[in-house]
This record gives sequence, structure tokens and C-alpha cells, in this order.
Amino acid sequence: MIQKLIHLSIDVMILYMIVPFILTRICRWGVHSKGKAAKGIAFTFDDGPDPYYTPKLLDLLKERKVKATFFVLGSKAEKYPELIQLMYREGHQIGIHNYTHTSNWILSPWTSKREQADRTADIVERITGERPIFYRPPWGLLNLGDLLLMRKSYRIALWSVIVGDWKLSVSAEKMKRALLKRIKPGSIVVLHDSGDTLGADEEAPRHMIAVLKEVLEEIQMKGLKCLRTDELLGKEARGIGDVVPRAKSSGQVHM
Repeated sequence: MIQKLIHLSIDVMILYMIVPFILTRICRWGVHSKGKAAKGIAFTFDDGPDPYYTPKLLDLLKERKVKATFFVLGSKAEKYPELIQLMYREGHQIGIHNYTHTSNWILSPWTSKREQADRTADIVERITGERPIFYRPPWGLLNLGDLLLMRKSYRIALWSVIVGDWKLSVSAEKMKRALLKRIKPGSIVVLHDSGDTLGADEEAPRHMIAVLKEVLEEIQMKGLKCLRTDELLGKEARGIGDVVPRAKSSGQVHM
């Protein structure tokens, strides 16, 4: 009996966790990890907003005339609504990265959608007047239910370039070299503007921002244009419904 229960538990785990991992992270089924823009790339930033690092990052993006996508945590958006409004006002795309940085592998499908994704979408919509339609799960991990429920409401965006910028052990030179080597037309690059999540180093975003400044200078000299994720994907991302038009921002926080 015990052996049967163990086998059943393993089967359930494979079905609930491993099958979605293979489908989305290896086969790239049902998710967006790369665009087809000839000269476009998308920089995306996870885990924020952070009261110290996000403003510095926004200043850099403004200086370089770069539009990016921020996959934010709803709990932080609630705490720092002025940073969400600033992202929106400066033309960046805001996506969902759950309410808390919790893996969907340990959540039920209904919890990950209603209490994590939908809750965060509600918060961002109250602040900006526009509901996010792009979603990135923490660590890029989806459960089986997400493939059935989440994809009905959101476009799931993963990445094609990741360089371990959340760890201080990745030197600035190594990070810069990896980014310049891996970024190609159509790339979706994931970086992190907060270092307070599990496994991250608190000061890692400082190194990331310094490296990003140099990387932006070089890739813009090559003629690559930095776009929001929705701009990079364009028609490729449609199918759930028409893209929600950006609401006109009044500069005030809607709460």
C-alpha cells in the first residue's frame, strides 16, 4: 500500500510539475520566449518594484531612451504605487510576477491565478487604469493547471537570455560578456531590479544597473532597438483577445 502511494505521488508530481516544465521551458509550448523583430530586443525586469534600485534603473532607461517591461510583485506594487505609476507614465510595460514570489509548483491552479496573478492585475489596474495581460511566473515555473487556466487570461512571457544577475558571484565583466554574446534580434532578456527574494543577493541590482549602462551603449551602437515585450512580440502575442490599449495617464495614482 505504501509503495503504491509513493508511486502515485511520483506520478502526480511528474504530471503537475515536470510535464509543464518540459512543455514550456524545453519545448517552449504555450509561452513566449523570443520575438521575431528583425532589429528589436526586449529587456525585462523581475521582482520589483524596489524603492532604492528601481528609480535608479528608471533613470538609466530614460537617459538611454529605452522602453522595457517590468514584471512586478503585487505585494510590492501595493507598497510602492508611486513607482508603478512612474513606470507607466514613462511608457514602460507592466506585467505580473505573482503577488508574492512563490513558486506555482507549490500552489493550486486556482490559488496561483486568483490569489497571485489576478490579485496583482487588480492592484496594477487600480494604480494605472490599465490591466496587465502579460504574466511571468516566479522562476519561470508553471503547474499543470496554469496551462489550462492562466493562458485563458494572460500571455505568458519567459525569456531567451538569462545571466544570473541576481548573484554577486557573477562578476560585472562576466555578466557584460554574457549579455553581449547572447543578445540577438528577437531576444527577451530577464534581469532583476530587486535582490530581496529567495536565492538573490541584496546588492546584486547595483551591479546589474552598472553593467546594463555599458551594454545598452554597445547594443544601441549596433542598431538594436529596445522594445516593450508586447511591442517585440506584436501579432505573435495575440490570440487571447485584442491587446488592451494603454490608458491615458493623468499622472495621478488611481487607488
